Amino acid sequence: MPADNIKRNIDKATGNLEGVTYEEIRYEGYGVGGAAVMIDTMTDNKVRTVAEIRHILSKNGGNLGTDGSVAFQFQHCGQFFFAPGTDENKLMEVALEAGAQDVIVHDDGSQEVLCAPNDFEAIQTAFAQAGLKAELAQITMRAENTIELSEEEAQKMQKLLDALEEQDDVQDVYHNAELDV
Repeated sequence: MPADNIKRNIDKATGNLEGVTYEEIRYEGYGVGGAAVMIDTMTDNKVRTVAEIRHILSKNGGNLGTDGSVAFQFQHCGQFFFAPGTDENKLMEVALEAGAQDVIVHDDGSQEVLCAPNDFEAIQTAFAQAGLKAELAQITMRAENTIELSEEEAQKMQKLLDALEEQDDVQDVYHNAELDV
């Protein structure tokens, strides 16, 4: 490969190439078993990206939807996960005083705290000051309802998600499938 091509590709990837602009685009669709999928991308060529996303979905048992076809099934929120054994009363007190919207205790004893995206940093700071360490803290698109898949469907769905995440332009993938693969 010529050195000029290598330099041009490096400049393009680092944003040093003039005339190249990147766009954030969200694609919505359905995966295996009718599971909703939202794909956030950043691309300099949306025609190429949509073709690749459509190909990955169709090759793996899914299909691309229109804008708004699955977005209503997700909530944009801040999300904190705490391990089983975390002091439930202390967590709830700190979370609610800091402005959290909800505290969910799961069957396995783990706890999940939900908040508005704008309140994320304040709540994260409040947890740190109280000595509470979340296993996972993120701003995400949380599925309102999940869909249960058979073991075979779950494996196919995981293969689809892996293929999407391997695509260079994909930043995040959200879905509502329950995967225990």
